[in-house]
Amino acid sequence: MRRLLPFPLVSLGLLAMWVLLNGAVDAATLLAGAALAVFGGLVFGRLEPPAEGARRTRLVLELLWLVAADIVRSNLAVARIVLVPGTPRVAGFLSMPLRSGQPGFLAVMALIVTATPGTSWARYDGESGTLTIHVLDLVDEAEWIRVFKGRYERRLLEIFA
Repeated sequence: MRRLLPFPLVSLGLLAMWVLLNGAVDAATLLAGAALAVFGGLVFGRLEPPAEGARRTRLVLELLWLVAADIVRSNLAVARIVLVPGTPRVAGFLSMPLRSGQPGFLAVMALIVTATPGTSWARYDGESGTLTIHVLDLVDEAEWIRVFKGRYERRLLEIFA
C-alpha cells in the first residue's frame, strides 16, 4: 500500500480538492479523483520532498503568504497595464543563476513563477543552472533578480536544505 500511496495526505488532499472543484460526489468524480490522487502522490514522491518537513512548516507558510501577496499585487499591476491605455511597459526576458537544481526546488519555483501574473517560466538550463523568465513589466533587471532571489530562492533553499 505504501508503494501505491507514498504520501497519503497529499493524495487525500488532491482527492478532496478534485471533489470540491467538481461540486459533485458521484462515481465518476470519485473514480477520476482517485486516479488523480494516486498519480499526484506518486509524482510528489519523485520530487524528493525534504525529510524534515515538520521543522520547516513556518518557512513554508511564510513562503505561501509571500506568494499569495505577490499574486494579488501582480494581478493589480497587470490589470493596470492592460486596462489603462498608455501605461508604459517594457516586457523582456531575464536570466538568473539558481543555486539549486534539485527537482522539488525547481518544481516549486516553476509553480511560483507561473502562478504570478506578468511572469512566465521560459527555460531552465540544467548545465549552467540558469533560469530564464519572461516579465511583462521589466523595469530594472538587476533589481528584479535581487528581489526574486531574496523573496523566493532564499526561502526555497532553506526549505529544501
